[in-house]
Amino acid sequence: MIALTQALHDAVSENISEIPRVGVAFSGGVDSSLLAMLCNHLRKQVTLVTIGFPKSHDIDFSKSTASKMHMDHKVYEIDYSDFQEKLQYIRWAIRCSNSSHIENCVAYFYISSLAKQNDLNVVLSANGCDELFCGYDRYRKVYCNGETEINRLMEASLANEFALLDEIKTVTTQLGIQVQQPFLSSKFIQFAKTIPINQKIKGPDDMIRKHILREAALALGVPEESAMKPKKALQYGSSIHKYLKKIERRG
Repeated sequence: MIALTQALHDAVSENISEIPRVGVAFSGGVDSSLLAMLCNHLRKQVTLVTIGFPKSHDIDFSKSTASKMHMDHKVYEIDYSDFQEKLQYIRWAIRCSNSSHIENCVAYFYISSLAKQNDLNVVLSANGCDELFCGYDRYRKVYCNGETEINRLMEASLANEFALLDEIKTVTTQLGIQVQQPFLSSKFIQFAKTIPINQKIKGPDDMIRKHILREAALALGVPEESAMKPKKALQYGSSIHKYLKKIERRG
């Protein structure tokens, strides 16, 4: 775990070495909390940035976690009418029919807008942790097929993530915000792939996963309820998925 902690530290340090003030896309979960803590250890001025519909899971949980971490926290509650308008724009901008990609791009549009309102130019995201540390539920479903199948899923998940990041960039650069993903650097990816699978996922019934990453988060001072929190994707935690489906049902 010491090697992982150092690799995480190096990935973030190399990404923001010349940047004194950063925003962190923040849900309060293990990945974003770990990223925020690493930035804090690097003595950066950190602003946690959270978006979601009123009373959404991410807004409530992130407030609690940010308070425990004693970090500056900015929250934006999405208005449904504005969401409908921005959704049309995002669909036009990225020309993609993948619902998950659309939902994530909408989320990062609002994250970048909130960052801009707070005079932030750079927002860090913890993208890559779920792909590299078997965070997604689908890793459970292929577990019994062996490591070859797990690694194949990992490669496919990374490819999908890089495609999504290109689409996010299309949206966020128009707002003048640079979104960076330190855990998707080639150096960190190469390191993460050397970690044994059994330190990431324990079996087909493993509902927690990302075990070694959670251990590193605890060692770095992330609150336990955050470090051990089960995966909840951004589009679900923010309720963006819920309201997108509402619009689709109405035609």
